[in-house]
Amino acid sequence: MLHLSNKTARHVVLHLQGLTRPPHVSFEQGGLEGLIHQLGFVQMDSIPWVERAHHMILFARNQTYRTKHLKHLHEKERRLFENWTHDASLIPCEFWPYWKHKFRRDEPRLKQKFIKWQGDGFINRVEALRNSIEQNGVLRSRDLEKPKGQKLEMWQWHDGKAALEYMWRTGQFAIAKREGFQKVYDLCYRTIHKDHYQQEVSHDAFTDWACRSALDRLGFGSPRDIAKYWDLLSIDEVKAWLEDRAAQETKQITVECCDGSQPKEFYARPDIEHVIAKLEKLPDRIRMLSPFDPVIRDRKRLKWLFGFDYTIEIYVPPEKRKYGYYVFPLLERDRLIGRVDAQTKRKEDTLAATKLWLEPKVRWSKARDDKFQAELIRQSRLCEVKKVDWDQERIVT
Repeated sequence: MLHLSNKTARHVVLHLQGLTRPPHVSFEQGGLEGLIHQLGFVQMDSIPWVERAHHMILFARNQTYRTKHLKHLHEKERRLFENWTHDASLIPCEFWPYWKHKFRRDEPRLKQKFIKWQGDGFINRVEALRNSIEQNGVLRSRDLEKPKGQKLEMWQWHDGKAALEYMWRTGQFAIAKREGFQKVYDLCYRTIHKDHYQQEVSHDAFTDWACRSALDRLGFGSPRDIAKYWDLLSIDEVKAWLEDRAAQETKQITVECCDGSQPKEFYARPDIEHVIAKLEKLPDRIRMLSPFDPVIRDRKRLKWLFGFDYTIEIYVPPEKRKYGYYVFPLLERDRLIGRVDAQTKRKEDTLAATKLWLEPKVRWSKARDDKFQAELIRQSRLCEVKKVDWDQERIVT
């Protein structure tokens, strides 16, 4: 059985997640689409604390990326669609046939949930919205009048918004574009290219793709890891696939844990040894990662593989936060060396790093400080602000 050292395992993961790509080389034709295909999807987030998560995820892999590039690929070229993985994500349109299976299996559960929440008249409102979009074109939730006399807080949905979201989550509406960050809904056949919209795959082909494609991007993983990557299958479905296909589609390996504890046994993609032989060097820089970066997203895997214990604390009361409201992990080569509380202050035209916490056994040096300041300057360009505010005295020891 092949054994991977912890260092090699981390390198494999970072490589498969696009972090060994030369970060300074401009995208060629199709380059951004290729990167998103490599990742599988890019999770979206509404909070532009530094910049929105989807932009930071792509920027961490290529510093020539700008926010307009993703907008063009999604809204003009129609090469991406927006729907649900673990959360709202942008996904290559060629994966649409597989999401049809997710829509079909999710619809009964979501229908029951929304009717229970919105009442018996919910389906009638859904049909009215479908007819409206068919006849009149795209809709935004703000286009729908709220019920008279109903006082709503900002996080509450009025009936029309709920109906729009139900139709989107079940694959009946698509997101044609975002205005600011507000969804603009349209019919799927008008937003998904017909080559993908009309294509069908069997359930067996869907299951096989969901398992293999997850393992291709993970490198190695447990049935839980494979199921969790796309959130398309249950763990039992993955186990059944492994029982049937493991000998042909996977290789069994062991991986060293970062703390030196008992190595873990995993299924790996069958060409894992070839992947290791072809690993590219990791760029010698510090990179600020989004909390929703695919390397960070699975906190359990992150902890045993990288030794990094991370929780996003936006929903933690201020007095109970260990670090801060929105804190970004810092990646140096194959190590997560700390986390920084940083924020873009647009009125001041500044990106400010207010506090930095180092991981145990990480020492700050002039070389590290230079690399960190270089990363802040890069991030300021993404955010389109002119100044950076940082002082080493803000390091928390």
